Amino acid sequence: MSLISTLARLEAVSTGRAQPAATVRHRHLGDRPLVFVPLTTAGEAGAPLGALVGTDRDAPRLLAVPQPRDRDLRFAFLAELADVVLPYVDSYAEAVEPAERTETDPETGKRVKVEVDLCADAPQLIVPSRAGIDLVRLLGRSTRFRRTAEQDPETPYPAPPRVPLLGRWLTHFGERARVPGSSLLLAMTDVLGRHWVTGQSTLEDQHLGALLAWIDPPEGETGAEAALRAELERDAQGQLTCPPAGPATDPAFDNKLLAPAIERYDRARTALAAAEDGLEADDRLGALTAAEREVRDLVLSRTRPTWDAVWRGLDLLRELPEGARAEERWTRDRWSFTGHRDRVLAGEPPQPRRDDAVTAANKLATREREQARLEAQEALDDPLVMAGRRLSGEAFAGEVTDVVMAYSDGKRPSPRPLVTVRTDDRPQLGERTKVYRSLGGKPQSAEFVADEEDGAYVVLRVLDKMGRGKEPEPGSVPEKGDRVCFTLFEHEQRGGAKLPDPEETPWTHGGPPGEAALEAADPVTAEDVL
Repeated sequence: MSLISTLARLEAVSTGRAQPAATVRHRHLGDRPLVFVPLTTAGEAGAPLGALVGTDRDAPRLLAVPQPRDRDLRFAFLAELADVVLPYVDSYAEAVEPAERTETDPETGKRVKVEVDLCADAPQLIVPSRAGIDLVRLLGRSTRFRRTAEQDPETPYPAPPRVPLLGRWLTHFGERARVPGSSLLLAMTDVLGRHWVTGQSTLEDQHLGALLAWIDPPEGETGAEAALRAELERDAQGQLTCPPAGPATDPAFDNKLLAPAIERYDRARTALAAAEDGLEADDRLGALTAAEREVRDLVLSRTRPTWDAVWRGLDLLRELPEGARAEERWTRDRWSFTGHRDRVLAGEPPQPRRDDAVTAANKLATREREQARLEAQEALDDPLVMAGRRLSGEAFAGEVTDVVMAYSDGKRPSPRPLVTVRTDDRPQLGERTKVYRSLGGKPQSAEFVADEEDGAYVVLRVLDKMGRGKEPEPGSVPEKGDRVCFTLFEHEQRGGAKLPDPEETPWTHGGPPGEAALEAADPVTAEDVL
């Protein structure tokens, strides 16, 4: 935790209200996000109990599983979920715009630019908390390898037709959520926690009701009081008035309400199966319908408060202006969405359970690069974030007090002006340390030459972005009296060394090279059983 975050947390405790951690919104929010509020059964990892899902805050679609241990009912739940998610995804798959992409020419081996179609926008899935992201990933993992009756007529327990496709898309959303800065799948608690600092721990911030209580407490209450009430207050039946953000349920709800309702449903279903005539069957069908409706009402009572809280969080986030570089990160999400759309349309197989060595290394390198890029872009977009980097000595700001023109040695001297900056910061500068400032959206580099008066004045030598002439282009060199901000971190991240193709992976990383044995399409594992 940075020093400025610690100070903000202390300020939140003192004032009783969450303090801003950003002045702009660092995540893209779509015009029509799909909100998904899941609920799972206690004691069975990933067994769905129900969900609220939809793009209209006033008309969510309720999905419920009256008996979560029933495989057919679980598949029916997933089929209903697919009926909501897949049309939403498809609505973004057709509108495209021309874009350029750099590819390797197979004949010459050179990098060339080719024109391709890029989806004009991408879907966005929002869940209440980080545990919701884990559930999305688990649902994708346990459904994308399922076989349908059309694919394999002899498969036991065939999945409904579109469930495997749903699993592929949920897996893609889950994998993309691991890339720092991505906005395809967002947890509301994480996004709110990035933009506000509360007076409680980061673990307590995963309770959406408590987090919102700190950010926007009711009139006459402090954030601590409102958060405590959101976490602990119960009604006359002993049920939490602010249910957890899911997907876990409260034990009191499970024991006192849910378990008896599911038991009544089981008895009604058994009685219907034992009915001997049509009149008796009609009566027992009515009892089964009533029992199922009771379970649905219970699921709605636990998910609707969280559904409203997610939309309330969206309202708070939309009040912040979007950061300048958030759209650039969203463009990378659009490329990711377009690429997966093309793989699905091309009939490629589902994502593997385990990546090969090269793919895993590429994913790790991408996440490390995107994390460094995100941290740099957030600081450049947001003065409050930059203040934290300045406090840690990773950046400094000040006023230009002197500019002396100088030139490099050589047959063709280039401008290397010396700029003196007066600063109150204490950057961690060493001999010839490189620093960077944003110039027209591009990083301009300089190197540290010397400091004067115990670091109050810093002398820098500007190195690039001054044009090709003997004299610097107008505006490319700071002038006396200008306010400037230099960072010790790079603004753009460099790519790493090229990795070998998967078929050329050495034996130390899964080789030897050659044709590997194909893994069975859908072997049953413990993770496959919802």
